[in-house]
Amino acid sequence: LSQADARSPLPAMTPEERLLADYEAIGLTVGPHPMAYCRRRMRAAGVRRATELARLPHGRRVRVAGAVIVRQRPATAKGFVFRSLEDETGIANVIIEPDVFERYRLMLVEESFLLVEGVLQNVDGVISVKAARLEPLAALAAIESHDFH
Repeated sequence: LSQADARSPLPAMTPEERLLADYEAIGLTVGPHPMAYCRRRMRAAGVRRATELARLPHGRRVRVAGAVIVRQRPATAKGFVFRSLEDETGIANVIIEPDVFERYRLMLVEESFLLVEGVLQNVDGVISVKAARLEPLAALAAIESHDFH
């Protein structure tokens, strides 16, 4: 091909467009994690990265956000449900009490990206966030979760 033939008549994709194209085509990306694209906005909103949680004290009010990669609703958990949120640094585990689940049921079932505000539980190196309030994040990509009921 000549140099002129090798050029695309289309404008180059933005990193965000490339991310969406990757997820639509193959269900994953080898590029930056979707949360990396909104980290500046998340930091301004007081959202912590998953890897920061281990350095914070038990009982601290925190905000975390990420792609919902695991949904669990064990029959033996007395109505408690669990979510694992993945950001560009790791995974934050979220505990959701039955009343909070009922309040946010539709969001918890349907949204692929969540922002969670709650209380950090840091006991014997086991880190989780007990959710008090949740909000959806604009879908950055169509990420599939692993759902266990």
